[in-house]
Amino acid sequence: MVIRKEYSYNMAKSKVVSIDEAMEKIHSGQTLMVPGFVNCGVPQTLIAAILERGYTDLNIISNNTSVKGKGIGKLVHANRIKHITCSHIGNNTETVEKVVAGEINVTFVPQGTLCERIRAGGAGIGGILTPTGLGTPVEEGKQVIEINGKKYLLELPLRADVAIIHAYKADKIGNCIYHRTARNFNQIMATAADFVIVEAEEIVEVGELDPDIIVTPGCLVDMVVQARLEDRDE
Repeated sequence: MVIRKEYSYNMAKSKVVSIDEAMEKIHSGQTLMVPGFVNCGVPQTLIAAILERGYTDLNIISNNTSVKGKGIGKLVHANRIKHITCSHIGNNTETVEKVVAGEINVTFVPQGTLCERIRAGGAGIGGILTPTGLGTPVEEGKQVIEINGKKYLLELPLRADVAIIHAYKADKIGNCIYHRTARNFNQIMATAADFVIVEAEEIVEVGELDPDIIVTPGCLVDMVVQARLEDRDE
């Protein structure tokens, strides 16, 4: 005889917490994944909370550092970043100045390679092979592998202690959807950290999101906080 137990969404424990509870999972010196493309899809409430609590010496994995005084650029301005792994910093002149002055260390990674290294970290695979960067400074210190007469760089996976994610909507157990291009790096970064904190513009009851449009499943999310309107950059 097979006994089947019906699952009720009402039995699922809510992952909604206060911003104070979420900040207990972040510490100085941690590696954080911070999504966003320039200032689109950036977890601004969580960044504001990091600034408020004085966390420093952060190792950041992000596509870029936004622009001066906005988004992740606020962490740059407040000297909270020790090292950043990113694709470019040119939009933020303050980041450029701090890198030149030796105040921030930077590792540049081609954008497609950055995406794939994060994906590899989330998928639990040992790395990716790419021809991008061969014969350039990107190749320095890396293993070159030849397959069928063609050379590739072995790029290792990227993971973080904590990923801070921005969602358009999330339900109380962490299922998330994103608004158009604000999805950008949020989706893959949610897979590649030991702990995932989502800030959502709107938090809804379980069952209100159409399963067909859920992008990040709640099983990847550890905490959900309410995004604050006052933290949004104009």
